Amino acid sequence: MTEMVYGSNPVRVAEPVIPRWWRTIDKWTLTSVFVLFGIGLLLGLAASVPLASRNGLEPFYYVQKQAIFGGLGLAAMIAMSIMSPETVRRLGVLGFLAAMVLVMLLPLVGQDHGKGAVRWLSFGGFSLQPSEFLKPAFVVVTAWLMAASAQLGGPPGRTLSFALACTVVGFLAMQPDFGQAALVLFVWGVIYFVAGAPMLLILVIAGLVAGGGIMAYGASEHFARRIDGFLSPDVDPRTQLGYAANAIQEGGFFGVGVGEGQVKWSLPDAHTDFIIAVAAEEYGLILVLFILFLFSLIVVRSLLRLTAERDPFARLAGTGLACIFGVQAMINMGVAVRLLPAKGMTLPFVSYGGSSLIAAGITVGALLAMTRSRPRDRMAQVFKRSGR
Repeated sequence: MTEMVYGSNPVRVAEPVIPRWWRTIDKWTLTSVFVLFGIGLLLGLAASVPLASRNGLEPFYYVQKQAIFGGLGLAAMIAMSIMSPETVRRLGVLGFLAAMVLVMLLPLVGQDHGKGAVRWLSFGGFSLQPSEFLKPAFVVVTAWLMAASAQLGGPPGRTLSFALACTVVGFLAMQPDFGQAALVLFVWGVIYFVAGAPMLLILVIAGLVAGGGIMAYGASEHFARRIDGFLSPDVDPRTQLGYAANAIQEGGFFGVGVGEGQVKWSLPDAHTDFIIAVAAEEYGLILVLFILFLFSLIVVRSLLRLTAERDPFARLAGTGLACIFGVQAMINMGVAVRLLPAKGMTLPFVSYGGSSLIAAGITVGALLAMTRSRPRDRMAQVFKRSGR
């Protein structure tokens, strides 16, 4: 009888997960990631063949592994991007705990693979670099703590996050991996700044970081050697920096031609840390600028979309993830052109590396989850345009 008088309430059919995901995702960022991965495979076809030849393997052994790990990274990216920020936060906390335990185990059971730093755990024929997975998880945990500290009666999240950052940096410095340690401190400072930290405090922390770098220079021969090589006015042409600089100069604007580059035969890390040198030599400045454009597009679009985000956690986490992704790419390319000292960082989605490819997928997947358009964001844009 009630339905006859007042009418029945229409049942709203929930939109399926995949169509809703496709409607709300940032398609420009998603497309840019796939293009970067495609470029990475293209460069891997040239850069990894000499290494496979030296190791007595099939010519495209490393390219095949890159395709497999890259596929896993892209799958992880899609899976993470479908999740809600709350789910990403829960997984981030669990992932941080797991990655932190693995980083703590490195001084005991880690290996250096001839790189001068104990950064890898080996399981049979596979190697894992825990610090790659620690970075996105640290961003999520830091954003959660700082967002919680802004709530009434919330925990002292800023103090806890700083203590957490110091702990992470301490274990990374023990490897030693000062590049990743500096990246962790940088992203913590970015999140703290966006959360409302005073500029004076940021400057004090920057001064402490500089002091820590001076102490590391005196305490670590590995770190001092890289700084001395960077500050030297002359570049030894037989070093990796020398080979990379020569390759970039030889490439010019259009490159020497596909497969015609020579730097891949000299650089042991041509397929990882110095992949941009291979791109510059064989394809020229055009491809390098295109890669720069893709990374800039991902970071800038993500930050612009986050300006409309009203959830403090999503805004802080998204900002941190976008910055750590972009700065890692900037460091990798900066090292190749000798604007920065050697850091041992890969170029996300382009360089070879199982841990880095999967971790990059997790990072961008979480970023896509934070930047998905939500109804409250669209309403905020409406009110903003109307001046209310």
